[in-house]
Amino acid sequence: MSIRGALAVTVGKGTQWALRTFTKGGTSLPGKLAAKIDPGVLAQLAKDYEVVIVTGTNGKTLTTSLTYHVLKQKYPDIVTNPTGANMAQGIVSTFLEKTSGSGKKIAILEVDEASLIHVTKYIKPRFIVNTNVFRDQMDRFGEIYTIYDKMVEGAALAPEAVIIANGDSPIFNSRKLVNQSIYFGFNHTDDGETMAHYNTDGVLCPNCHSILHYKFNTYANLGKYYCPNCDFKRPELKYQVTAIENLDYKSSSFQIDGYPFHIKVAGLYNIYNALAAYSVGREFGLSSEEIQAGFTETQQKFGRQETIKVGDKLIILNLIKNPVGLNQIIALLDYERDPFSVSLILNDRPADGTDISWIWDGEFERLTDFNIPYVGVSGIRRDDMELRLKVAGISEATMEKTESIGDVINSFQHAPTEKIYVMATYTAILNLRKELADQGYIQERMK
Repeated sequence: MSIRGALAVTVGKGTQWALRTFTKGGTSLPGKLAAKIDPGVLAQLAKDYEVVIVTGTNGKTLTTSLTYHVLKQKYPDIVTNPTGANMAQGIVSTFLEKTSGSGKKIAILEVDEASLIHVTKYIKPRFIVNTNVFRDQMDRFGEIYTIYDKMVEGAALAPEAVIIANGDSPIFNSRKLVNQSIYFGFNHTDDGETMAHYNTDGVLCPNCHSILHYKFNTYANLGKYYCPNCDFKRPELKYQVTAIENLDYKSSSFQIDGYPFHIKVAGLYNIYNALAAYSVGREFGLSSEEIQAGFTETQQKFGRQETIKVGDKLIILNLIKNPVGLNQIIALLDYERDPFSVSLILNDRPADGTDISWIWDGEFERLTDFNIPYVGVSGIRRDDMELRLKVAGISEATMEKTESIGDVINSFQHAPTEKIYVMATYTAILNLRKELADQGYIQERMK
Protein backbone atom coordinates (compact mmCIF):
# COMPACT_ATOMS: atom_id res chain seq x y z
CA MET A 1 0.00 0.00 0.00
CA SER A 2 1.28 3.48 -0.86
CA ILE A 3 2.17 6.05 1.80
CA ARG A 4 -0.88 8.02 0.75
CA GLY A 5 -3.06 4.95 1.03
CA ALA A 6 -1.66 4.08 4.43
CA LEU A 7 -2.37 7.61 5.63
CA ALA A 8 -5.93 7.36 4.31
CA VAL A 9 -6.50 4.10 6.20
CA THR A 10 -4.99 5.51 9.39
CA VAL A 11 -7.20 8.60 9.27
CA GLY A 12 -10.27 6.54 8.44
CA LYS A 13 -9.73 4.05 11.26
CA GLY A 14 -8.90 6.86 13.67
CA THR A 15 -12.14 8.62 12.78
CA GLN A 16 -14.10 5.41 13.33
CA TRP A 17 -12.52 5.01 16.77
CA ALA A 18 -13.35 8.59 17.70
CA LEU A 19 -16.96 8.27 16.54
CA ARG A 20 -17.46 5.05 18.50
CA THR A 21 -15.77 6.47 21.59
CA PHE A 22 -17.25 9.94 21.80
CA THR A 23 -20.53 9.75 19.86
CA LYS A 24 -23.17 7.18 18.97
CA GLY A 25 -21.08 6.15 15.98
CA GLY A 26 -21.36 6.78 12.27
CA THR A 27 -21.12 5.03 8.97
CA SER A 28 -19.87 7.11 6.06
CA LEU A 29 -17.64 9.88 7.48
CA PRO A 30 -14.51 7.71 7.96
CA GLY A 31 -14.78 6.45 4.39
CA LYS A 32 -15.38 9.96 3.09
CA LEU A 33 -12.22 11.25 4.78
CA ALA A 34 -10.13 8.28 3.67
CA ALA A 35 -11.26 8.62 0.06
CA LYS A 36 -10.52 12.34 0.17
CA ILE A 37 -6.91 11.59 1.06
CA ASP A 38 -6.58 8.71 -1.42
CA PRO A 39 -9.38 8.30 -3.98
CA GLY A 40 -8.08 4.81 -4.78
CA VAL A 41 -8.07 3.56 -1.19
CA LEU A 42 -11.06 1.29 -1.87
CA ALA A 43 -9.06 -0.75 -4.37
CA GLN A 44 -6.38 -1.35 -1.76
CA LEU A 45 -8.81 -2.22 1.02
CA ALA A 46 -10.75 -4.72 -1.13
CA LYS A 47 -7.90 -6.28 -3.09
CA ASP A 48 -7.86 -9.58 -1.16
CA TYR A 49 -11.63 -10.04 -1.15
CA GLU A 50 -13.96 -12.00 -3.37
CA VAL A 51 -16.83 -9.54 -3.70
CA VAL A 52 -20.56 -9.89 -4.28
CA ILE A 53 -22.44 -6.65 -5.00
CA VAL A 54 -26.21 -6.40 -4.53
CA THR A 55 -27.93 -3.54 -6.34
CA GLY A 56 -31.35 -2.57 -7.69
CA THR A 57 -34.34 -0.51 -6.61
CA ASN A 58 -36.04 -2.62 -3.94
CA GLY A 59 -34.78 -5.47 -1.79
CA LYS A 60 -31.08 -4.61 -1.57
CA THR A 61 -30.84 -4.56 2.22
CA LEU A 62 -32.64 -7.83 2.91
CA THR A 63 -31.00 -9.63 -0.03
CA THR A 64 -27.59 -8.52 1.26
CA SER A 65 -28.42 -9.74 4.77
CA LEU A 66 -29.76 -13.08 3.56
CA THR A 67 -26.72 -13.59 1.33
CA TYR A 68 -24.36 -12.72 4.17
CA HIS A 69 -25.93 -15.26 6.52
CA VAL A 70 -26.05 -17.91 3.79
CA LEU A 71 -22.37 -17.62 2.90
CA LYS A 72 -21.47 -17.39 6.59
CA GLN A 73 -22.43 -21.07 6.84
CA LYS A 74 -19.33 -21.96 4.84
CA TYR A 75 -17.11 -18.89 4.90
CA PRO A 76 -16.72 -17.31 8.36
CA ASP A 77 -14.56 -14.37 7.28
CA ILE A 78 -17.15 -12.14 5.58
CA VAL A 79 -17.46 -8.37 5.56
CA THR A 80 -20.74 -6.61 4.80
CA ASN A 81 -22.41 -3.23 5.24
CA PRO A 82 -25.35 -4.10 7.51
CA THR A 83 -26.09 -0.44 8.26
CA GLY A 84 -27.12 0.13 4.65
CA ALA A 85 -24.39 2.74 4.00
CA ASN A 86 -24.48 1.80 0.32
CA MET A 87 -22.70 4.66 -1.43
CA ALA A 88 -18.97 4.70 -2.19
CA GLN A 89 -17.87 6.36 1.07
CA GLY A 90 -19.97 3.92 3.06
CA ILE A 91 -18.33 0.99 1.27
CA VAL A 92 -14.89 2.38 2.19
CA SER A 93 -16.05 2.65 5.82
CA THR A 94 -17.19 -0.97 5.71
CA PHE A 95 -13.71 -2.20 4.80
CA LEU A 96 -12.07 0.15 7.31
CA GLU A 97 -14.21 -1.42 10.04
CA LYS A 98 -13.06 -4.94 9.21
CA THR A 99 -10.41 -6.48 11.42
CA SER A 100 -8.04 -9.16 10.18
CA GLY A 101 -9.44 -12.66 9.87
CA SER A 102 -8.50 -16.07 8.58
CA GLY A 103 -9.65 -18.13 5.64
CA LYS A 104 -11.18 -17.01 2.36
CA LYS A 105 -12.11 -13.34 2.44
CA ILE A 106 -15.55 -12.48 1.04
CA ALA A 107 -17.42 -9.18 0.94
CA ILE A 108 -21.20 -8.92 0.46
CA LEU A 109 -21.94 -5.31 -0.36
CA GLU A 110 -25.22 -3.47 -0.82
CA VAL A 111 -24.52 -0.77 -3.40
CA ASP A 112 -26.79 2.09 -4.47
CA GLU A 113 -27.64 1.88 -8.17
CA ALA A 114 -26.21 5.31 -8.98
CA SER A 115 -23.09 4.59 -6.91
CA LEU A 116 -22.30 1.29 -8.62
CA ILE A 117 -20.01 2.97 -11.14
CA HIS A 118 -18.05 4.63 -8.33
CA VAL A 119 -17.53 1.25 -6.64
CA THR A 120 -16.72 -0.94 -9.65
CA LYS A 121 -14.15 1.67 -10.68
CA TYR A 122 -12.04 0.23 -7.85
CA ILE A 123 -13.59 -3.15 -6.99
CA LYS A 124 -13.94 -5.97 -9.51
CA PRO A 125 -16.63 -8.20 -8.02
CA ARG A 126 -17.16 -11.86 -8.80
CA PHE A 127 -20.94 -11.40 -8.91
CA ILE A 128 -23.34 -8.49 -9.25
CA VAL A 129 -26.90 -9.27 -8.12
CA ASN A 130 -29.62 -7.22 -9.84
CA THR A 131 -32.81 -7.38 -7.78
CA ASN A 132 -35.22 -5.24 -9.86
CA VAL A 133 -35.66 -1.80 -11.37
CA PHE A 134 -38.73 0.24 -10.46
CA ARG A 135 -39.51 3.94 -10.56
CA ASP A 136 -37.85 5.46 -7.50
CA GLN A 137 -36.71 8.92 -6.40
CA MET A 138 -37.57 10.65 -9.66
CA ASP A 139 -35.67 13.77 -8.59
CA ARG A 140 -32.47 11.72 -8.39
CA PHE A 141 -32.79 8.84 -10.83
CA GLY A 142 -35.36 9.76 -13.45
CA GLU A 143 -37.22 6.94 -15.16
CA ILE A 144 -36.40 3.23 -14.91
CA TYR A 145 -34.31 3.17 -18.09
CA THR A 146 -32.05 5.87 -16.66
CA ILE A 147 -31.57 3.74 -13.54
CA TYR A 148 -30.71 0.69 -15.61
CA ASP A 149 -28.26 2.70 -17.71
CA LYS A 150 -26.35 3.47 -14.51
CA MET A 151 -26.36 -0.20 -13.50
CA VAL A 152 -25.15 -1.35 -16.93
CA GLU A 153 -22.43 1.29 -16.99
CA GLY A 154 -21.25 0.25 -13.54
CA ALA A 155 -21.20 -3.45 -14.39
CA ALA A 156 -19.26 -2.79 -17.61
CA LEU A 157 -16.32 -1.51 -15.54
CA ALA A 158 -16.05 -5.06 -14.17
CA PRO A 159 -16.54 -7.14 -17.35
CA GLU A 160 -15.45 -10.37 -15.66
CA ALA A 161 -18.24 -10.08 -13.09
CA VAL A 162 -21.17 -12.44 -13.60
CA ILE A 163 -24.54 -10.76 -13.24
CA ILE A 164 -27.12 -12.74 -11.28
CA ALA A 165 -30.32 -11.05 -12.41
CA ASN A 166 -34.02 -11.30 -11.73
CA GLY A 167 -35.15 -13.04 -14.91
CA ASP A 168 -38.76 -12.06 -14.27
CA SER A 169 -37.85 -8.40 -14.86
CA PRO A 170 -38.01 -7.58 -18.59
CA ILE A 171 -35.47 -4.78 -18.34
CA PHE A 172 -32.68 -7.17 -17.36
CA ASN A 173 -33.11 -9.01 -20.66
CA SER A 174 -33.53 -5.89 -22.79
CA ARG A 175 -30.00 -5.45 -24.11
CA LYS A 176 -26.73 -7.25 -24.77
CA LEU A 177 -24.19 -6.80 -21.98
CA VAL A 178 -20.45 -7.25 -21.80
CA ASN A 179 -21.02 -9.32 -18.65
CA GLN A 180 -22.19 -12.92 -18.55
CA SER A 181 -25.68 -13.17 -17.04
CA ILE A 182 -27.54 -15.92 -15.22
CA TYR A 183 -31.16 -15.58 -14.15
CA PHE A 184 -33.48 -16.47 -11.29
CA GLY A 185 -37.27 -16.21 -11.20
CA PHE A 186 -40.60 -17.85 -10.46
CA ASN A 187 -42.04 -21.02 -12.01
CA HIS A 188 -44.56 -21.78 -9.32
CA THR A 189 -47.81 -22.00 -11.27
CA ASP A 190 -49.24 -23.24 -14.54
CA ASP A 191 -49.06 -20.97 -17.56
CA GLY A 192 -52.07 -18.84 -18.31
CA GLU A 193 -52.60 -15.59 -20.14
CA THR A 194 -52.60 -12.17 -18.50
CA MET A 195 -51.20 -8.66 -18.68
CA ALA A 196 -49.74 -6.36 -16.05
CA HIS A 197 -51.87 -3.64 -14.48
CA TYR A 198 -52.35 -0.70 -16.83
CA ASN A 199 -50.42 1.61 -14.49
CA THR A 200 -47.21 -0.45 -14.65
CA ASP A 201 -43.81 0.76 -15.84
CA GLY A 202 -41.46 -1.30 -17.99
CA VAL A 203 -43.92 -3.45 -19.92
CA LEU A 204 -42.92 -2.46 -23.47
CA CYS A 205 -41.00 -4.91 -25.64
CA PRO A 206 -37.48 -3.49 -26.18
CA ASN A 207 -37.47 -4.80 -29.78
CA CYS A 208 -40.85 -3.81 -31.25
CA HIS A 209 -42.37 -1.69 -28.43
CA SER A 210 -45.51 -3.84 -28.17
CA ILE A 211 -47.08 -4.27 -24.75
CA LEU A 212 -45.76 -7.42 -23.10
CA HIS A 213 -48.07 -10.29 -22.15
CA TYR A 214 -47.52 -12.71 -19.30
CA LYS A 215 -47.99 -16.43 -18.76
CA PHE A 216 -48.26 -15.34 -15.13
CA ASN A 217 -47.57 -12.03 -13.39
CA THR A 218 -46.25 -12.08 -9.81
CA TYR A 219 -46.47 -8.33 -9.20
CA ALA A 220 -45.68 -5.04 -10.98
CA ASN A 221 -43.83 -5.91 -14.23
CA LEU A 222 -42.40 -9.20 -12.91
CA GLY A 223 -43.35 -12.62 -14.20
CA LYS A 224 -43.13 -14.98 -17.14
CA TYR A 225 -43.37 -12.36 -19.85
CA TYR A 226 -43.32 -12.58 -23.63
CA CYS A 227 -43.97 -10.32 -26.59
CA PRO A 228 -46.95 -11.36 -28.74
CA ASN A 229 -45.43 -9.74 -31.84
CA CYS A 230 -41.77 -10.84 -31.80
CA ASP A 231 -39.47 -13.40 -30.16
CA PHE A 232 -38.66 -11.41 -27.01
CA LYS A 233 -39.44 -13.46 -23.91
CA ARG A 234 -38.20 -14.32 -20.45
CA PRO A 235 -34.75 -15.95 -20.56
CA GLU A 236 -34.04 -19.44 -19.27
CA LEU A 237 -33.89 -19.53 -15.49
CA LYS A 238 -31.03 -21.23 -13.69
CA TYR A 239 -32.67 -20.96 -10.27
CA GLN A 240 -36.41 -20.84 -9.70
CA VAL A 241 -39.18 -20.81 -7.14
CA THR A 242 -41.15 -23.95 -7.90
CA ALA A 243 -43.93 -23.71 -5.31
CA ILE A 244 -45.51 -21.29 -2.84
CA GLU A 245 -46.57 -23.28 0.23
CA ASN A 246 -47.73 -20.66 2.74
CA LEU A 247 -47.83 -16.90 3.08
CA ASP A 248 -48.87 -15.06 6.23
CA TYR A 249 -48.27 -11.62 7.69
CA LYS A 250 -44.90 -12.53 9.25
CA SER A 251 -43.34 -15.39 7.26
CA SER A 252 -43.18 -17.22 3.94
CA SER A 253 -42.78 -20.89 3.05
CA PHE A 254 -41.91 -21.92 -0.49
CA GLN A 255 -39.80 -24.23 -2.62
CA ILE A 256 -36.75 -23.37 -4.70
CA ASP A 257 -35.71 -25.99 -7.21
CA GLY A 258 -38.00 -28.40 -5.36
CA TYR A 259 -36.46 -27.89 -1.90
CA PRO A 260 -38.58 -26.36 0.93
CA PHE A 261 -37.50 -23.05 2.44
CA HIS A 262 -38.85 -20.76 5.14
CA ILE A 263 -38.05 -17.11 5.88
CA LYS A 264 -39.23 -14.93 8.76
CA VAL A 265 -40.57 -12.14 6.57
CA ALA A 266 -43.72 -11.96 4.48
CA GLY A 267 -44.53 -11.16 0.89
CA LEU A 268 -43.75 -12.36 -2.62
CA TYR A 269 -41.20 -9.59 -2.95
CA ASN A 270 -39.20 -11.07 -0.07
CA ILE A 271 -39.29 -14.51 -1.68
CA TYR A 272 -37.55 -12.85 -4.63
CA ASN A 273 -34.91 -11.58 -2.19
CA ALA A 274 -34.47 -15.07 -0.77
CA LEU A 275 -34.22 -16.50 -4.28
CA ALA A 276 -31.47 -14.02 -5.12
CA ALA A 277 -29.54 -15.01 -1.99
CA TYR A 278 -30.09 -18.69 -2.79
CA SER A 279 -28.68 -18.13 -6.28
CA VAL A 280 -25.50 -16.62 -4.85
CA GLY A 281 -25.21 -19.43 -2.33
CA ARG A 282 -25.50 -22.08 -5.03
CA GLU A 283 -22.89 -20.31 -7.14
CA PHE A 284 -20.56 -20.53 -4.14
CA GLY A 285 -21.28 -24.24 -3.81
CA LEU A 286 -23.54 -24.25 -0.76
CA SER A 287 -26.20 -26.91 -0.31
CA SER A 288 -29.89 -26.18 0.10
CA GLU A 289 -29.62 -27.23 3.75
CA GLU A 290 -26.83 -24.72 4.37
CA ILE A 291 -28.82 -22.00 2.64
CA GLN A 292 -31.89 -22.63 4.79
CA ALA A 293 -29.67 -22.48 7.89
CA GLY A 294 -28.52 -19.05 6.74
CA PHE A 295 -32.10 -17.92 6.19
CA THR A 296 -32.96 -19.02 9.73
CA GLU A 297 -30.17 -16.89 11.21
CA THR A 298 -31.16 -13.73 9.33
CA GLN A 299 -32.57 -11.06 11.64
CA GLN A 300 -35.17 -8.38 11.01
CA LYS A 301 -33.75 -5.44 9.12
CA PHE A 302 -34.33 -1.74 9.64
CA GLY A 303 -37.85 -0.84 8.53
CA ARG A 304 -38.52 -4.20 6.88
CA GLN A 305 -41.46 -5.60 8.86
CA GLU A 306 -39.54 -4.70 12.01
CA THR A 307 -41.76 -5.25 15.06
CA ILE A 308 -41.38 -3.03 18.14
CA LYS A 309 -43.32 -3.24 21.39
CA VAL A 310 -44.55 0.17 22.55
CA GLY A 311 -46.49 -0.21 25.77
CA ASP A 312 -49.25 -2.69 25.00
CA LYS A 313 -49.03 -2.03 21.25
CA LEU A 314 -47.18 -3.93 18.51
CA ILE A 315 -45.72 -1.52 15.97
CA ILE A 316 -44.76 -3.06 12.61
CA LEU A 317 -42.41 -0.73 10.72
CA ASN A 318 -42.32 -0.76 6.93
CA LEU A 319 -40.18 1.46 4.74
CA ILE A 320 -41.99 2.97 1.75
CA LYS A 321 -40.27 4.92 -1.02
CA ASN A 322 -41.94 4.14 -4.35
CA PRO A 323 -45.28 2.87 -5.71
CA VAL A 324 -44.27 -0.76 -6.22
CA GLY A 325 -42.82 -1.09 -2.73
CA LEU A 326 -45.84 0.61 -1.19
CA ASN A 327 -48.25 -1.68 -3.04
CA GLN A 328 -46.43 -4.76 -1.80
CA ILE A 329 -46.59 -3.50 1.78
CA ILE A 330 -50.32 -2.91 1.43
CA ALA A 331 -50.66 -6.42 -0.05
CA LEU A 332 -49.22 -7.83 3.19
CA LEU A 333 -52.36 -6.68 4.98
CA ASP A 334 -54.26 -9.41 3.13
CA TYR A 335 -52.54 -11.94 5.39
CA GLU A 336 -53.41 -10.18 8.64
CA ARG A 337 -56.13 -11.85 10.69
CA ASP A 338 -56.07 -9.56 13.73
CA PRO A 339 -57.56 -6.04 13.88
CA PHE A 340 -55.00 -3.38 12.98
CA SER A 341 -54.53 0.36 12.57
CA VAL A 342 -52.30 2.17 10.08
CA SER A 343 -49.90 5.09 10.50
CA LEU A 344 -48.46 6.83 7.42
CA ILE A 345 -45.48 9.21 7.72
CA LEU A 346 -44.37 11.06 4.58
CA ASN A 347 -41.17 13.12 4.41
CA ASP A 348 -39.51 14.68 1.37
CA ARG A 349 -35.94 15.23 2.50
CA PRO A 350 -33.18 14.38 -0.03
CA ALA A 351 -32.71 10.90 1.43
CA ASP A 352 -36.43 10.21 0.94
CA GLY A 353 -36.65 11.69 -2.53
CA THR A 354 -37.96 15.23 -2.84
CA ASP A 355 -40.51 14.27 -5.51
CA ILE A 356 -43.54 12.78 -3.73
CA SER A 357 -45.71 12.47 -6.84
CA TRP A 358 -45.30 8.69 -6.50
CA ILE A 359 -47.97 8.58 -3.80
CA TRP A 360 -50.58 9.14 -6.54
CA ASP A 361 -49.51 5.91 -8.24
CA GLY A 362 -49.63 3.89 -5.03
CA GLU A 363 -52.76 1.81 -4.48
CA PHE A 364 -53.99 3.52 -1.32
CA GLU A 365 -57.51 2.70 -2.52
CA ARG A 366 -56.80 -0.87 -1.40
CA LEU A 367 -56.85 0.29 2.22
CA THR A 368 -60.61 0.61 1.90
CA ASP A 369 -60.75 -3.20 1.53
CA PHE A 370 -59.96 -3.51 5.23
CA ASN A 371 -61.84 -2.46 8.32
CA ILE A 372 -59.23 -0.01 9.64
CA PRO A 373 -60.58 1.93 12.63
CA TYR A 374 -57.65 4.37 12.88
CA VAL A 375 -55.36 5.94 10.28
CA GLY A 376 -52.60 8.25 11.52
CA VAL A 377 -51.06 10.79 9.14
CA SER A 378 -47.81 12.63 9.84
CA GLY A 379 -44.53 13.82 8.39
CA ILE A 380 -43.35 16.92 6.58
CA ARG A 381 -45.80 16.27 3.74
CA ARG A 382 -48.68 15.15 5.94
CA ASP A 383 -51.12 17.46 4.15
CA ASP A 384 -50.33 15.77 0.84
CA MET A 385 -50.78 12.34 2.39
CA GLU A 386 -54.05 13.38 3.99
CA LEU A 387 -55.36 14.57 0.61
CA ARG A 388 -54.22 11.35 -1.08
CA LEU A 389 -56.06 9.25 1.49
CA LYS A 390 -59.23 11.32 1.15
CA VAL A 391 -59.14 10.81 -2.61
CA ALA A 392 -58.59 7.07 -2.00
CA GLY A 393 -61.83 6.97 -0.03
CA ILE A 394 -60.49 6.77 3.52
CA SER A 395 -63.05 8.18 5.93
CA GLU A 396 -62.03 11.45 7.55
CA ALA A 397 -63.60 10.18 10.75
CA THR A 398 -60.88 7.52 11.05
CA MET A 399 -57.95 9.88 10.31
CA GLU A 400 -55.82 11.80 12.77
CA LYS A 401 -53.13 14.21 11.58
CA THR A 402 -50.14 14.80 13.88
CA GLU A 403 -47.18 17.13 13.54
CA SER A 404 -44.24 15.69 15.47
CA ILE A 405 -42.77 12.21 15.86
CA GLY A 406 -43.49 12.46 19.57
CA ASP A 407 -47.15 13.00 18.71
CA VAL A 408 -47.04 9.94 16.46
CA ILE A 409 -45.84 7.78 19.34
CA ASN A 410 -48.48 9.24 21.62
CA SER A 411 -51.10 8.39 18.98
CA PHE A 412 -50.04 4.75 19.17
CA GLN A 413 -51.18 4.64 22.77
CA HIS A 414 -54.78 5.60 22.02
CA ALA A 415 -55.12 3.61 18.78
CA PRO A 416 -58.05 1.18 19.18
CA THR A 417 -56.06 -1.89 18.09
CA GLU A 418 -53.05 -3.72 19.48
CA LYS A 419 -51.31 -3.87 16.09
CA ILE A 420 -50.34 -0.76 14.17
CA TYR A 421 -48.75 -0.95 10.74
CA VAL A 422 -46.45 2.02 10.19
CA MET A 423 -45.59 2.90 6.59
CA ALA A 424 -42.95 5.60 6.51
CA THR A 425 -40.25 7.08 4.31
CA TYR A 426 -36.58 6.68 5.15
CA THR A 427 -35.93 9.77 7.27
CA ALA A 428 -39.30 9.34 8.97
CA ILE A 429 -38.30 5.87 10.14
CA LEU A 430 -34.93 7.22 11.32
CA ASN A 431 -36.70 9.91 13.34
CA LEU A 432 -39.26 7.48 14.70
CA ARG A 433 -36.64 4.97 15.82
CA LYS A 434 -34.58 7.72 17.45
CA GLU A 435 -37.61 8.93 19.41
CA LEU A 436 -38.48 5.36 20.41
CA ALA A 437 -34.90 4.94 21.61
CA ASP A 438 -35.02 8.22 23.55
CA GLN A 439 -38.19 6.99 25.24
CA GLY A 440 -36.54 3.67 26.10
CA TYR A 441 -38.58 1.39 23.87
CA ILE A 442 -35.64 0.22 21.74
CA GLN A 443 -31.88 0.45 21.64
CA GLU A 444 -30.96 2.93 18.94
CA ARG A 445 -28.93 1.64 16.02
CA MET A 446 -27.71 3.31 12.90
CA LYS A 447 -29.31 2.52 9.53
